[in-house]
Amino acid sequence: MISLMNDMSLKVVKFGGSSLADAGQMKKASDIIKAEAERRYVVPSAPGKRFSDDIKVTDLLYKCYGLAEKGEDFCAVLAEIHNRYKEIISGLGLDFSIDDEIKTIEENFRKRYGSDYAASRGEYLNGKVFAAYLGFKFIDAAEVIFFSEDGSLDLEKTNKSLRNALDGVEYAVIPGFYGCGADGYVRTFSRGGSDVTGSIVAGAVKASIYENWTDVSGFLVADPRIVDDPVTIRTITYTELRELSYMGASVLHEEAIFPVRSAGIPINIRNTNDPSAAGTMIVPDSHEDEMSAYTITGIAGKKNFSAINLHKDRMNSQIGFCRDVLDVLAENGICIEHMPSSIDSMTVIIDSAHMEGKQDDIVTQIRKRVDPDDIYVEEGVALIAVVGKGMCRTRGVAARIFAALAHARINVKMIDQGSSELNVIVGVNEEDFEQAIRCIYDMFVGSSLN
Repeated sequence: MISLMNDMSLKVVKFGGSSLADAGQMKKASDIIKAEAERRYVVPSAPGKRFSDDIKVTDLLYKCYGLAEKGEDFCAVLAEIHNRYKEIISGLGLDFSIDDEIKTIEENFRKRYGSDYAASRGEYLNGKVFAAYLGFKFIDAAEVIFFSEDGSLDLEKTNKSLRNALDGVEYAVIPGFYGCGADGYVRTFSRGGSDVTGSIVAGAVKASIYENWTDVSGFLVADPRIVDDPVTIRTITYTELRELSYMGASVLHEEAIFPVRSAGIPINIRNTNDPSAAGTMIVPDSHEDEMSAYTITGIAGKKNFSAINLHKDRMNSQIGFCRDVLDVLAENGICIEHMPSSIDSMTVIIDSAHMEGKQDDIVTQIRKRVDPDDIYVEEGVALIAVVGKGMCRTRGVAARIFAALAHARINVKMIDQGSSELNVIVGVNEEDFEQAIRCIYDMFVGSSLN
């Protein structure tokens, strides 16, 4: 037996739903795991889509439990789920049965164990099957990952439990996505939470690296649905990743970096279908020597924002003006995204969905609170984030962004840049969103490739 406390070369590997969707994909994952002895702890997701019109097992489980909650017959859907796993087991050539597990799930659905329990069974069953195929020990996540009463992860208790459970265990499978709530019932993370489980395990055992295997070869500099064949980001820092994830880049669950960040454990995003590709390495912010090959690291953006524009002469001398505006938004349960301002005006950018049904009331409340000379709401705003640690060391980055947009005759609605110079946020009309991203990409990356 190997003590994990004394082995700093071990790797934690997580495989997403597309990587374990069927027996063929599971065989690929197994080959990857067994190619390196250091890949000792495996975190599987539930089986994902096998083809474009397929249904993920997790969605089938939600559907199944929804019928159970209504008191309707759910056996046909449960049988469909059972058959998915039987096909995988048969394809792997395993002498293994989950019949008893399916019976237990049926009983617990009838007892209304909750939607979290239902959703978690995809990972639980896949973990059972994959552990049997690999010959690894299966460890139920509900016995080692714990949530506090407020629903947040109890990291101290979880770390202690994981270390105890894995110490002396050379190879193990710990299913992703769920743990145990303070009430003793199964609780899940948000969708995509298997990424978080992998990070938790890696942090607890002080892994040398956390490999996250999915269906893409890492992060791309821009969205491939907008930019043709964008280049892969080879190295990105935790902070850069947070900025891009916030603006819509979604290869990794945004909460997955925290358990490994404090320990300085890098995350490697890899492609199960192309294991020879290096993928993207997510590294601590202190790794200054591992910079992007380009001035920028990535571009990401989102649509469906609204801008509340206010103007008032001598606004700067009215104490508490900005605070009062923000108080109105807070009282209406609205978070702000950005707040650019000038001496006599300010703009508050918010998610349009949060304004639904509230816009007229909010405008009225702001008028009463601060009595602006003018106030109007502008909808259809898109935000684009240009992110990169190299930007602070390069002169003229903002000028090049605006030159690219000007050349394409795209009007800039808003500009926001933090003091760290890590990113520049640009607001444009939604109809200009895709073209703006393509222009910025061509300016910083495309021109370098020609």
